Amino acid sequence: MNCDKTEIVVWLQEKCDIIYLAHHFLLSVCFKFLEFIMQVLPYRRTPWCAPIKVKHGDVRCRTPRGEHYKNVMGTRCKIHCKRGYEVMSPEVVCMANKHWSANYACKVRCPKQEMPANGGYKCSGGSYFNSRCEFFCAPGFTLKGQKITTCQHTKMWSSGAPTCVDIDPPKIKCPTIKDKWAEPGKLTARVSWDTPEGMDTADGVLTDVELKGRPPKSDFPEGLHKMSYTVFDRAGNKGTCRFTVRVRVRRCSPLFPPDNGFIKCDSDKDNYGASCEFKCSGGFDLHGSAARVCQYGLTWSGSDTTCTPMNINVGVRSAAALLDQFYEKRRLLIVSAPTAANHNYRFQMTNLQPAQCGLDLRHVTVIEIVGTYPAQIGRIRHRLLTPGLALQLRLLLRIPQRSFQMVLIDKQGMDKQRYPFPITAAELFTTIDTFPLRKDEMVLQQEAGQSCS
Repeated sequence: MNCDKTEIVVWLQEKCDIIYLAHHFLLSVCFKFLEFIMQVLPYRRTPWCAPIKVKHGDVRCRTPRGEHYKNVMGTRCKIHCKRGYEVMSPEVVCMANKHWSANYACKVRCPKQEMPANGGYKCSGGSYFNSRCEFFCAPGFTLKGQKITTCQHTKMWSSGAPTCVDIDPPKIKCPTIKDKWAEPGKLTARVSWDTPEGMDTADGVLTDVELKGRPPKSDFPEGLHKMSYTVFDRAGNKGTCRFTVRVRVRRCSPLFPPDNGFIKCDSDKDNYGASCEFKCSGGFDLHGSAARVCQYGLTWSGSDTTCTPMNINVGVRSAAALLDQFYEKRRLLIVSAPTAANHNYRFQMTNLQPAQCGLDLRHVTVIEIVGTYPAQIGRIRHRLLTPGLALQLRLLLRIPQRSFQMVLIDKQGMDKQRYPFPITAAELFTTIDTFPLRKDEMVLQQEAGQSCS
C-alpha cells in the first residue's frame, strides 16, 4: 500500500461523513473501524480541528486514539448547555476539512414566531439570541406593527408579532355615458350600460356592490343625474366611482294661445313630438292651423293661428242658413214677443243686459224677434233681420207670434230648453253650465284666466 496513514484516515473520514449524514448507527461502526486503522497504521500529519469552547455549557469529546489525541479528525463531541440555553447542535464531529460538522454554540432561544396571515417573515438566525426577523405582507396588505423584531437575552422578542391588514380600498371604474336625447313625444330617455366590475387589491374578494341612482335600462327624465357605484371588500374597505347621466329634450319655441282663443298641448307642450290644438272662443273664427306639431328640426308644423271675430251674415235667404253659421260655435237664446211693450219681454231684456259678460263667457248669442207678421222684425245686437227671415225662424223653431217665449239652442243645433216666462240670468247660466261641452270650456277658460269677476 503506497499511501500513508494520513491519506487513509482522510479517505475514511470522508466516508464516515457521508455515513453521518445517512444513519447514526452506521456512523458508530465507521468510527470504530477508523479507530482501528489509526492504531494499526503509523499516524502522521492528521488534520486537527480547533478546540471546542462552549460558553454557557460544557463539552465531552471522544477521539479515535484516546485522550492524548484531542480534536483530531474523527473526534466526536457532545455539547451540553446550561439551564435556559439551547444547543444549536447536540453532537459535532471533526471533519477532514479541519472544521466541526455543525455550529455547537449554546444560545438563548425565543419562542418560534407565528406566521402572520397573508404574510410571512425571514430571520437571520432562526429563533436564537440576536436573530433578526423581518416581516412582510402579501400584495394588497399593509403591515400593522413593528416590521423588525430581535430575539433578546430574556428569551423574548423585542416586539410582538405584527399583522397584515387590508386597508387598501377596492377599485372600480364607472361607465362613461354620452348625453341622451329624449324620444319623440317623451321627456325621458332609456339609458343602458354594463355594470362595472370592481377589483380588490388584496384577496380579490368583493362582498357587495351598491348603486346610487336609477339602475341601467331605466327611463331617465330630462336633466342631469348624478350616479355612483360603491364596492366593499371583506375587510370593510370601500371604493367609489361616480358618473353622470344627462338627458336632453329637443324643444321648439313655445306657442301661446291666440287672442280670443285657447291652446291645448300634450306631452310637455314644446318638446319634440308634442302636438298643440287651437280653438277660438265662441263668436270667433279660427284662421291658420288648428293643430301644430313640434318637429325634429325644432320648428312647428303648419302656420300661425289667429282668431277673428265671427262675421254673421244676416242677408241669407233661409233660417236654416242663418243657424248654420252658429253650428259648433255659439249657443243661441231666441227671445220672441208680440210687441216691444210686452211686459215679459221688457223684464227679460232688462235682466239680460247687465249679464252680457256671462253670456259671452258661455258663448251665447241673443236673437230678438218682436212683433207679428208682416210688421215683425228681428235683430242680433245691432244687425237687423228681414221680416221674412224672422218669420222663418219662428216657423222653423215653432215659436208662437202672439205670446212671449224663449228658446235655448246648444252648439249642435239642439232645442235644449223653452221658457214661457222670464228667468233670471243666474237660472239661465245654471242650465247652460250643465251642458257636456260647457264643462270642457270651463276648464280651458280657467287655465286661460278668463272670467267675469
